[in-house]
Amino acid sequence: MAKIRKFTAYRRLKRPYTRTSKFKSKSYIRMTPNPKVVRFVTGDSNKDFECTLVLISKSDLNIRDNALESARQTSNKLLESFLGLNGFQLRVSVYPYHVLREHSLAAGAGADRFSSGMAHPFGKPIGVAARVHKGQTIFQVRVNKQNIAVAKQALERASKKLPCACTIQIVEKKKLTEPLIAKV
Repeated sequence: MAKIRKFTAYRRLKRPYTRTSKFKSKSYIRMTPNPKVVRFVTGDSNKDFECTLVLISKSDLNIRDNALESARQTSNKLLESFLGLNGFQLRVSVYPYHVLREHSLAAGAGADRFSSGMAHPFGKPIGVAARVHKGQTIFQVRVNKQNIAVAKQALERASKKLPCACTIQIVEKKKLTEPLIAKV
């Protein structure tokens, strides 16, 4: 199996080259690889939690699906071990829909003659990535007030798996002081 190319080749958030052809069958990507993210919501999705912690990106970039899945697994494992299955809700807020394409070049001994490549090769699909903009939420964790420290630690671990700098913000749920019944 071929090695995955370093993500510095795909990190920049630029408009991808799109092929237009007079032949209809060559003008689109035939196959989209399945994203490796297993679940986008884990934990208790029915419970109403007091606080929401969000992981926010500090830059514009693509994040590959295997990086998202790795970050989700590390934070989910920490949250499950400390809070149990019903003590939190973890949500992946971005979806990897951007198809990454690669035009393979000859590598190895004697490949110096072939390694120049084409100017705009269309390439074969090798994976998918999420396009994330500055200030966009990547992960959300909902917990009660006494579990904020654990959730913050889980998001810090998740941010170490991502190829960007991130910040964590806490949003507390406001409680209603008046009943919603209209006075007559």
